[in-house]
Amino acid sequence: MPEFDAVVVGAGPNGLSAALRLTERGFSTCVVEAKSYPGGGLHSRELGEANYVHDECSAIHPMGILSPYFRTLNLQQYGLVWRHGRSSVAHPLLDRPAAILYRDFERTIERLAPGDGRTWRRIFEPLAASGEGLLSDLMGPFKLPKHWLAALRFGLLAHRSAANLVRGKFQDTAARALFAGLAGHSILPLEHRLTAAFGLIFGLTAHLVDWPCAEGGSARIAQALVAKLREGGGVLRLGELVSDLKQLPSSKVVLFDLSPRQLSAIAGDQLPTGYRRRLDRYVYGPGTFKLDFTLDGAIPWTDPDVRGASTVHVGGTHSEIEASERAAWIGDAPTAPYLIVCQQSELDASRAPAGKHTGYAYCHVPAGYPHDVSSLIEAQIERFAPGFRDLIRTRHVTSPRDFEQLNPNFVGGAVTGGAATLGQLFTRPVARWDPYTTPNSRLFLCSGSTPPGGGVHGMCGFYAAESAIKRLNRTSGGSFLLSM
Repeated sequence: MPEFDAVVVGAGPNGLSAALRLTERGFSTCVVEAKSYPGGGLHSRELGEANYVHDECSAIHPMGILSPYFRTLNLQQYGLVWRHGRSSVAHPLLDRPAAILYRDFERTIERLAPGDGRTWRRIFEPLAASGEGLLSDLMGPFKLPKHWLAALRFGLLAHRSAANLVRGKFQDTAARALFAGLAGHSILPLEHRLTAAFGLIFGLTAHLVDWPCAEGGSARIAQALVAKLREGGGVLRLGELVSDLKQLPSSKVVLFDLSPRQLSAIAGDQLPTGYRRRLDRYVYGPGTFKLDFTLDGAIPWTDPDVRGASTVHVGGTHSEIEASERAAWIGDAPTAPYLIVCQQSELDASRAPAGKHTGYAYCHVPAGYPHDVSSLIEAQIERFAPGFRDLIRTRHVTSPRDFEQLNPNFVGGAVTGGAATLGQLFTRPVARWDPYTTPNSRLFLCSGSTPPGGGVHGMCGFYAAESAIKRLNRTSGGSFLLSM
């Protein structure tokens, strides 16, 4: 008899979610993780000096708090506390007040030009009216939507490029920059089709909830998931690097919270050669360069209302953001990078000693980019927050190569599991009717390289587990390794 019904390789948020779903359905499950801690990118630690808590990767979690699956888990019972800012996103501008994305429509549009404010409301208010249902339809594999009217409204706007939408819908700098900054989370040139979808989704989430961080660090999300997993009888084994299927406990199915490249290497000849070639052609996209800092005070933004935002998009006008994201995609060296700045200590006082602050800024760079762009990041922040450099106590650099060493899923520093291009949005990592399956009926992929893609939401793991459960319900007995 097999030792487990299912083994999950990798304890990132998707691997843990897959394991949780399997245990919920009564299947014995073991998670095997190479690191000495669970969570993948959900890891927090002291980097620059004692008593300053930094998030190694993900920090602000709108998709975590709105995840259809996480919402069923009641993770607050397991110690997770969400901390919210006064707004989700601020976008500083030169010589004028910042554009700020509040949950409240009135407060958001009062900072936009009158015509653009009306347009912003016409775009987002109908989406927000069915927001949670729409997100449930969008955060998964391609399927007929349950909330078809909201999905139709979304699709009529989302199919275009973000560059096209900002020029076609908005007239003034503030609204154009605010939307372009949201679309920049796509990590694609904003001239690409479907990049408007990212701006719409992130804007929608901000009108549903003030983007939060986890009190005490993002690792607390992983710790809550593990606590619930163990309560349900799931097993977690840490510090076990898997390079071959023979290392795994015997089981009926195996799910991989890994990159397509890792799946190909570990499964070897248990997958057809042609399928492995397709996995190896998967496009991961640009890398990430991150600068963590500890500060003697809050970032001195020219517009003081920027302090209330959990996330600050620093990049100037929409044209500047477009240029930055285009350069990262085509392999050019950055000059004035578009930044995503996270202000965790503004939301969560446990991140730094009283009166001090911590946070980070990151930008998109070519995959595997070997050069230090810390000075460019600091210059961009200084541009909108004069005196920022004088407050820096310590700096900690995480280059694209560092990201891949921290987590091999982040190939070339790509932290979202792969490029969300038109050809890889719903057909990631390859085109299959069920994207979580492989040609080997007992091997499944559950990482951010499957729909709906990167982010801390667990939905890739949830849907992969649903696919594995169908397989488990069709079979009985037999060890995975003996039946290969």
